[in-house]
Amino acid sequence: MAILVTGGAGYIGSHMTYALIDRGEEVVVLDNLSTGSRSLVCKDATFIEGDVGDHALVRRIAEAYRIESVIHFAGSVVVPESVAIPLAYYANNAMASRSLIEASVESGVEHFIFSSTAAVYGATQTGKVAENAIRDPISPYGRSKLVIEWMLQDTSRAYPEFRHMALRYFNVAGADPAGRTGQSTPRATHLIKRACQVALGRVPHLDIFGTDYPTPDGTGVRDFIHVVDLVSAHVLALQALRAGARSACYNCGYGIGISVRQVVSELEKIVGRALPVKECGRRPGDGATVVADPAQIEAGLHWRAEHGELREIIASALEWERTLEA
Repeated sequence: MAILVTGGAGYIGSHMTYALIDRGEEVVVLDNLSTGSRSLVCKDATFIEGDVGDHALVRRIAEAYRIESVIHFAGSVVVPESVAIPLAYYANNAMASRSLIEASVESGVEHFIFSSTAAVYGATQTGKVAENAIRDPISPYGRSKLVIEWMLQDTSRAYPEFRHMALRYFNVAGADPAGRTGQSTPRATHLIKRACQVALGRVPHLDIFGTDYPTPDGTGVRDFIHVVDLVSAHVLALQALRAGARSACYNCGYGIGISVRQVVSELEKIVGRALPVKECGRRPGDGATVVADPAQIEAGLHWRAEHGELREIIASALEWERTLEA
């Protein structure tokens, strides 16, 4: 039996693939390489170039490799872009995922782990957000992900043999400590990735979008999670489903709010100099504060953070960035 990792040539998917291979799992990666890189795929995984929305292709893969579980990362993830081209996000996220879910059910896949997002909560208030908080996304990206969660919930009810877990990511950063993979998209919009590019002189300055939020220093506050800790949550979710756990949804974050200015300050300490920054207006779709309440994943999956220090997250991202061509 094998595991299908969609988007396995991307940032988080490539880390997941390495983690599964390290555990002795048989892994098939499906990626159309629109944003991913073939070089990030572990050589011990089977790679297939194609779209997750290709129903016939997914059926062939599931049957040829006896796919037991699907871990679904493929999708579009840039919030401001989703505001500008919403229909593309509904097509690439919701519609493609609907086809993937249907093909999985038809092929007898038992477990489905979905890469969801804290964006499903929308404009949260101060304090930590629990899984039962109101879901009121303010961007097409967040809405498209919430639609997929609903599809999975309804499908799991209709087909009891098909169980899922939706993991709502907060802000993912960092890189593989062994240096095998990391965030490689040149035009990535992730704060820590962009800040590292600025520190290495590859980008002239760091844009800070919004300095008038109702936060201690006026900049957005986020819950940053190391990609290695995020991947460990997926491993635990897979183990739980294999052990018969019910379908569930979990936040993936540390419960620690860190502002944009705090990230910049920590990176400046690491590199020993000030970063050039440019203060800009708020971006559409961004909220002021988004911080997880991780109590449910800690209790339900016995998940514990092992790489939660901001300095470690930034340092690993910077080290990976140094390995990339300018």
